[in-house]
Amino acid sequence: MNQIKWPFLFLALAAVVCLMGTGIAVSYRSPIGIILTLVAFIFVMGFGFKTKKKMRESGKL
Repeated sequence: MNQIKWPFLFLALAAVVCLMGTGIAVSYRSPIGIILTLVAFIFVMGFGFKTKKKMRESGKL
């Protein structure tokens, strides 16, 4: 069994929290909350993909 990649686990949990926040913002009908949580989600996902690419290029993945 492979080892857990902790940074990726935390990034995945952060992305899930952002999507949950989007659902909460939708339920409160808050356009600002929706936009902020979606921007945060895009930032977290982009950071995760960037980190994965960096680790793959350095041979750590």
